[in-house]
Amino acid sequence: MYSNKLYSPLRYPGGKAPFAPFIAKVMEKNGLIGGHYLEPYAGGAGVALNLLFEGQASHIHINDADPAIYAFWMSVTKHSEELLALLESTPITMEEWFRWRLVLREESEATIVEKGFATLFLNRTNRSGILKAGVIGGKNQDGDYKLDARFKKDVVAARIEAIAKRANSISVYCEDSLQLLKRCPEFLPKQSLIYLDPPYYVKGKGLYRNYYEHDDHVAIAKKLQQKGFKWPWVVSYDNAEEICAMYQMSQSLSYGLNYTAQRRYVGNEVMFFSRNIVVPDEAIPQTKAVG
Repeated sequence: MYSNKLYSPLRYPGGKAPFAPFIAKVMEKNGLIGGHYLEPYAGGAGVALNLLFEGQASHIHINDADPAIYAFWMSVTKHSEELLALLESTPITMEEWFRWRLVLREESEATIVEKGFATLFLNRTNRSGILKAGVIGGKNQDGDYKLDARFKKDVVAARIEAIAKRANSISVYCEDSLQLLKRCPEFLPKQSLIYLDPPYYVKGKGLYRNYYEHDDHVAIAKKLQQKGFKWPWVVSYDNAEEICAMYQMSQSLSYGLNYTAQRRYVGNEVMFFSRNIVVPDEAIPQTKAVG
């Protein structure tokens, strides 16, 4: 029985934490239980943390090219006491929102822990967890919900503490995903699974600080499908015609996903698998992607 419990302190647009039981099944079907797991586009790292906490992966590698996300994960794994102290002492007010937004935008001097906390604060107080979005309730706080609606300090602190206890089993990177894939022979054992959830092809620019152009998507697809790339992989995407063309030589499954990023809609998505993977029969979950 696989759990879909939430372990990440971050809310994330398009977060795939609900996929964890399916990815765990992929690891089981392919003899990868107890191996390593890599997410080149970690974001909230919901799947990675679930696999680590539930025992499917012995070590997780989480990468994000956004320095703000990297600062958060480095703070959690290397400086958790400082991060927790900031969390406890900082009131959730509009004054603080403006202060930490300046830090996030790198418009004021800050330590890596302060940058990590700015990421957490904006993630928890902005609409749908989007760092570049506006604050919940609006700047006048006249909306139905206020900026603390998604910021339960006790829950967030407990998740940070639990992750910090497992820091020795977590490697954090801030690299271009293509370059990281090229470096896999340096740090990734053969018994590993790579799960990629790149920025959406169609809506990525509106959701993320780091988004891709067409050629970036093509480069990743070519790297994964090139002869000699020995690690099994899974990729999830919005079901765009251009993406399907890039992965036409790979196995695929399509599915629906209910999104709450800015507005409610059902997304049509697709998952691709390397040729050497046995794809589980279980259905990919249809659930909310932003928690």
